[in-house]
Amino acid sequence: MRHFIFTCLFLSLSLSGFGQGIIRGKITNSINNQPVAFANVLLLNTNLGAISDAEGNYEISNVPVGLYNVRVSFVGYKSSTAYEIQVTLARAVQLDFSLIEEAEELSEVVVSSEFTRSEETPLSVRKLNTNEIERYPGGNRDISKVIQSLPGVASTPSFRNDILIRGGAPNENRFFVDEIEVPVINHFSTQGSSGGPVGMINVNLIKSVDLITGGFPANRMNGLSSFFEIQLKEGRRDRMATQLTLGASELTLSNEGPLSPKTTYSLSARRSYLQGLFRLLQLPFLPTFNDFQLKTTTKINDKTELTILGLGAIDQFALNEDVPEEETQEEKEDRLYLLGVLAVQSQWNYTTGAKLKRFRENGYWTFVLSRNMLNNQSIKYAGNDESNPKNLLFDYRSQESENKLRAENSVFGKGYTLKYGVNLEYARYLIDNYDRAVLSQSGGLVDISAVSNYTSYGAFVSGSRNGLGDRLLLSGGIRMDGSNFASTASNPFKQLSPRLSLSYQLQPNLFVTANAGVYYQRPAYTILGFQNNLGEYVNQENYVRFIRNAQLIGGLEYLRPEKARRFTLEAFYKRYSNYPSSIRNGISLANLGADFGAIGNEPVLSNSTGRAYGIEFLAQQRLFRNFYGIASMTLVRSEFTNPNSEGMIPSSWDNRIILSMTAGKRFSNNWELGGRWRYLGGNPYTPTDLNASSLRSNWDLRNTAILDFSRINGARLNPYHQLDIRLDKKYFYEKWTLNWYLDVQNAYNFQATQPPLILPIRDAQGDIAIDPKDPSRYQLRNLANPAGTILPTIGLIVEF
Repeated sequence: MRHFIFTCLFLSLSLSGFGQGIIRGKITNSINNQPVAFANVLLLNTNLGAISDAEGNYEISNVPVGLYNVRVSFVGYKSSTAYEIQVTLARAVQLDFSLIEEAEELSEVVVSSEFTRSEETPLSVRKLNTNEIERYPGGNRDISKVIQSLPGVASTPSFRNDILIRGGAPNENRFFVDEIEVPVINHFSTQGSSGGPVGMINVNLIKSVDLITGGFPANRMNGLSSFFEIQLKEGRRDRMATQLTLGASELTLSNEGPLSPKTTYSLSARRSYLQGLFRLLQLPFLPTFNDFQLKTTTKINDKTELTILGLGAIDQFALNEDVPEEETQEEKEDRLYLLGVLAVQSQWNYTTGAKLKRFRENGYWTFVLSRNMLNNQSIKYAGNDESNPKNLLFDYRSQESENKLRAENSVFGKGYTLKYGVNLEYARYLIDNYDRAVLSQSGGLVDISAVSNYTSYGAFVSGSRNGLGDRLLLSGGIRMDGSNFASTASNPFKQLSPRLSLSYQLQPNLFVTANAGVYYQRPAYTILGFQNNLGEYVNQENYVRFIRNAQLIGGLEYLRPEKARRFTLEAFYKRYSNYPSSIRNGISLANLGADFGAIGNEPVLSNSTGRAYGIEFLAQQRLFRNFYGIASMTLVRSEFTNPNSEGMIPSSWDNRIILSMTAGKRFSNNWELGGRWRYLGGNPYTPTDLNASSLRSNWDLRNTAILDFSRINGARLNPYHQLDIRLDKKYFYEKWTLNWYLDVQNAYNFQATQPPLILPIRDAQGDIAIDPKDPSRYQLRNLANPAGTILPTIGLIVEF
């Protein structure tokens, strides 16, 4: 009897998944925000559709549960398609469209907007929507991992989210969320860079991500490799909705809905439980991360829109000194080494901002005001004994805060666009640094406490023009940037950044594209605010400069919009100058790599040059007949000069080859299976100096090996490859939706080579063994350091 009742209950729940849902939204003109009446809305490959009313609103009812591509079209506008829209029973889909006017009303040329083709940036742009991000194999709902499937994007085989694009460093990428700059998007971020092990932006609230890797728009500043344009979903206008996500390492709660007839909100909070999990696994380090996210949108009137944004994170990294019950001598040595190297870290950051958009008949003004702050602290005691102040090895604390104002005007005419604007930024950098392991220029220990302030400013103008029957698109612009961090940077006319892009339609779906541009980036605050023990701003006196990068790009793009396919082939060349180099080590900072802590907190000179060049291919299949896929291949070289060596040598980002293949298939009964395989050439690395490392005076200060900078990047790791698999199953009920998934990273357990570790040999009491032949040295040994393990994750997502 109980079996019969359970079966009936299960069938009743399952059969509720065969109900029908609703898609509704509003269609507006992207230029003036006016509603577009009588537009056609069609669910592709179905007979379902609707026509917008006089207010631009539409509704499609009786839609069976499932994934759909939704297309909107109207005479005089470019068609727009939203891919992979999930229809459920629990709530109606809110799907708005903003249509772009055709440049020429009577044009006979077929122009498609199915894939992102901005008039300002007609090349090197890739777009991902929320479904692609959420279900990505191996991505674990982390945008920094998901974009690794795109061409030109490399990563490291460790668990970090360092994003390496077209041979550039991680700190050359900039991130904008709803047009508000967010400097930090990862937990445990490396100061002076952008990497970290876990992303902090909740993908539940992301609508789309545009990755721009070349031909940068003139209204974006301070980046050399890429700009991320992340658009968050607008909160629901009809009712409150909640999503609960339980993953292997964290719990996330998201909520959205209306605050008033004119205001909506969306928010999320996430708490990790890695510290408890790592303690159970008896690991020597215990990380904990938390983050929050908030967006409100207020339609003040038909012409004025206000967006308020808030993001933040709190990260803690503690040490676990508990002794495992069963431990071999080698395991003991490894554990004590890690405890001797790892520092106790604390980091928090936030970004708050407001965007006001004021529409008019031929364009709109955009005003953005924001503030962001990063607090980073790292402390280490010898033997992790805090009872004696003399055991303090280093104590590093710094803060970076920025206040930014930006104003832009966008004007649209028949066949042309014009944009211009200004930006102003005030920054404060605080550093309190004590370090026994690094000698300052004055010959003593580093002991610095200082606050510095910087004002940066810029302006731009850009435009685009269509011609030759709408086959030709020319876009260009120029911006200038200045700052008071050094006399070499104060004159913005010395940092002029011209750029010009071209797109020509050879055939209805075949385009040739090209771009040339010059871009500048301000050095990291860790460089600008560095002082010696005499209180001198060494790097300002060394006339540190804006980093300069000149780029050339050319390519082809072929579109098959009726089958949601896209193919691109692009070649690129990037030339760096004024790149910072370390005075202590005589090497370019591009050859240092990235790790936890801070980069650039030392004396530097702007005397390194470099280049990155290569070719990349992309084949993208959006969801079509329940299949999707992305394949990309990049051949790239990245090289920089060092003051202590002749010629160019491979940089830390010189992967040589990057290959990624991702594919997935949707099956009946709401099952979905996807996989990703990627291959990366080995990175260069700098070998250690065993002779210098074994000196007791050196090891006692550093607890780690010293690199041999006379052989900078003189060795190379083996190639790295990995297979990730993800299985999803969804259940649709009348009041709620359930999605469980199994995500397996590194499915065949590939062991990637890493630079070998140098560890001290210890006796039975745990003390470091002294070299009997030379009492001034310790006995050290090499330890293989493979990275990679099978990492399965089971997660639950509940929406109601």
